[in-house]
Amino acid sequence: MDALRNPALAEETLDPTDWRAVRALSHRMIDDSIDYLRDVRERPVWQEMPAEVKASFEELLPRYPISLEDVYRQVTENLMPYPMGNIHPRFWSWYMGSSNFTGALADFLAAVQGSNLGGGNHAAASIDSQVVNWCKEMIGFPSPASGTLVSGGSMANLIALTVARNVKAGVDVRENGVGAIEKPLRFYASDQVHSCHRKAIEALGLGNKVLRRIPSDADLRIDVAALRAAIAEDRAAGCQPACVIAAAGTVNTGAIDDLEALANLAAEEALWLHVDGCIGALLAIAPANAYRVTGIGRAESVALDPHKWLHAPFEVGCVLIRDASAHRDAFAVTQEYLESTPRGLASAEWLYDYGLQTTRGFRALKVWMALKEHGVEKFGRLIDQNIAQARHLSRLVEEEPLFELVAPTSINIVCFRFRPRGLEKVALKALNVEIMLRLQEEGIAALSDTTVHGEHCLRVAVNNHRTRREDLDMLVAETLRIGTSLAQSQAFGSGKE
Repeated sequence: MDALRNPALAEETLDPTDWRAVRALSHRMIDDSIDYLRDVRERPVWQEMPAEVKASFEELLPRYPISLEDVYRQVTENLMPYPMGNIHPRFWSWYMGSSNFTGALADFLAAVQGSNLGGGNHAAASIDSQVVNWCKEMIGFPSPASGTLVSGGSMANLIALTVARNVKAGVDVRENGVGAIEKPLRFYASDQVHSCHRKAIEALGLGNKVLRRIPSDADLRIDVAALRAAIAEDRAAGCQPACVIAAAGTVNTGAIDDLEALANLAAEEALWLHVDGCIGALLAIAPANAYRVTGIGRAESVALDPHKWLHAPFEVGCVLIRDASAHRDAFAVTQEYLESTPRGLASAEWLYDYGLQTTRGFRALKVWMALKEHGVEKFGRLIDQNIAQARHLSRLVEEEPLFELVAPTSINIVCFRFRPRGLEKVALKALNVEIMLRLQEEGIAALSDTTVHGEHCLRVAVNNHRTRREDLDMLVAETLRIGTSLAQSQAFGSGKE
């Protein structure tokens, strides 16, 4: 009743009551974090959570407070020892990126500063725009082009394909919907296209059938002649070819489509050229490998991921759109509560006009700080380093009679398998899957697997700035050890032809 008569008594805050204690604990957290990264090589890449740890994540909603120190103790005991492992130097399961400490500090500072990047006249928004401009500069996009930071590659591709659809629809899609499009649109990509493009096409209301998968060649690049034939076929059938999705690094093998040839074809056919460069767009900054993405600057749009080869902590992606007006026209909505003013907080551009999010986190700071600290040239050298490491692994595979290289190593993804003589296809797959699982469970290395041209294989994606050649030497030795032991066992010895 006292609180009702005197509302001041009921007022609370989430700020600490004892700032000294919080300062001391925060210093400990930083010290522990530094030790965690310093010693990452000494820990297992991955390990299974014990049953009691899993059970702790099934506890009911907490209703009453505990001390921050107790909360942190739970973090140190139940979270930190059981990571996905992608910061570890022997994590090669998927093409992700391995973070960096400066980026982690930046995320902390961004959270403390607390700005919403929907837009407005403030420093965080200026840094956001600056990072987008740096991304344009890195891949050779013109300065008047547009762009925005997003959660990652899937969202970057969705934003780009939305603009492409709207430009090529021939009608006002935003006002009238996709049902008003007179001729069915067609989008084209290779049969190696990432699944996010199917999701994007479906989300855009066009349907999966609109995305034509064009066969890839022996190097797993889109067959340009087959693409040209498919375009002609669709025009003859009364469809509207709209967009070519080129891959600057496929997810399976890292293959890079012939971007110059596709840019020429897109110009001839009046198509939108989008480059999914989430894996390989940043090759443009790598001195020894920039030539691999020649032509990327001719695209109408590009998707890239700073949380991959710029090693920013998750999550941050970027989409660049050559036609800034088309980009804004695809998303801008004027709200009465977000009107611009000649001065003050609302006097700058609203960044939410370039994507789907009104509320946007301060993703840019972790990219900005790391680029400031190291310089773009170092990141380019690290890309070259990863590619050289993948070449090293490929040579080791080719030199070992019990290994088989399943696909050409284009950049930094190596596809191989352990292949003793006499095992049928099903048994061979089961053997390699078991090798992969044993490597994970023993904490040695994390690989993934895939199927390339109908052949199952192990997949090693080398994009970790902590990886050393000795780690890859270990991978070969341990894969050989586990594979030989399994092949000699009764379980796999019975799977022979």
